[in-house]
Amino acid sequence: IEPSPEQVTAAAAVGAQVVEFHTGRYCNPSGAERAAEFERLKAAAKQAHDLGIEVHAGHGLDYATAATILDIPEIMELNIGHFLIGEAVFVGLDAAIRRMRAAMDAALMGAGA
Repeated sequence: IEPSPEQVTAAAAVGAQVVEFHTGRYCNPSGAERAAEFERLKAAAKQAHDLGIEVHAGHGLDYATAATILDIPEIMELNIGHFLIGEAVFVGLDAAIRRMRAAMDAALMGAGA
């Protein structure tokens, strides 16, 4: 779903236990537009979490954007398989997964987690 208050409210109204936020609007732009979308994701993740909904995120995430999304503590799962398979065409699956894990670990260490 879109990370918007209306979508989160609708998900709660139908009894959703989990939502996955579409992160394409965060991944595609840069600068102030990306920062604004990140804040929208953070607010929606908090809203969903406060309503008892588990939060996942995906679509368009790459090494850098997936690592940054880890700054949102309410997000429990990243759906990054499509990116990893595409990247594996160039570097191999093992290397793609290791690089993603390293990027995520570095982000988590920087966040003090």
